[in-house]
Amino acid sequence: MRTAQSFIELYEQLKIRFIPFFVAFFVVVFVTYFVLYLVDFYPEPVTNEVEEATVTAEATAPAPAANESQNTFAVTEAEPVSPLPVEITFDALDRTVAVLNPAASDYSTLDNALLSGAVRHPESADLVNTGNMLILGHSSYLPNVLNKNFQAFNGIEKLNWGDTVRVISDDTEYVYRVDRVYFAPASDIFIPVGEDETPKLTLVTCKVLGAKEDRYILEASLVNTVALAG
Repeated sequence: MRTAQSFIELYEQLKIRFIPFFVAFFVVVFVTYFVLYLVDFYPEPVTNEVEEATVTAEATAPAPAANESQNTFAVTEAEPVSPLPVEITFDALDRTVAVLNPAASDYSTLDNALLSGAVRHPESADLVNTGNMLILGHSSYLPNVLNKNFQAFNGIEKLNWGDTVRVISDDTEYVYRVDRVYFAPASDIFIPVGEDETPKLTLVTCKVLGAKEDRYILEASLVNTVALAG
């Protein structure tokens, strides 16, 4: 292209180059968006729909084998002070995840907290008051995830009856035995979080709270408490 001899001629030369540049730019953006959508990396919109119904998929925990009956657990006495969990450890997965305790239970607050770890639902039981404690955690099986908290609960579907999950507060370790793990559509999930005589732990995987996606649910029972050295 010859050198422009005037401003108008320079403008015309640049205009000819800008048009294909902008066309190529928008094509690249569209293709990138489409690829991210296909691999489910594009975030789903958060809704305020209340998920109602009961869990229809029933699973019975397998009875322990004869040689397992001798390996029983006994809850030891401890004097807990802090009622809130700060960490959760999956021994079989060799993974420890931080646990956050937001005060509000709206989707926006919980989703923001999930960026930094697993989250105890504020309307569920804590570690001192008996009942069902509900902890939420992201799961993602994309090969490259910058924020590893999106994979906090990866692999909990591989846990079996008898595996241990340890929940840690500032002063006490709570050992739970896995009772069952099952897969259910979000629309069929109802998890009671009121007070109960028996302390329970329920873990739920999610990608975006409020999204109508299938999820893994882990239910566990408290079998031991250990006071941590001060």
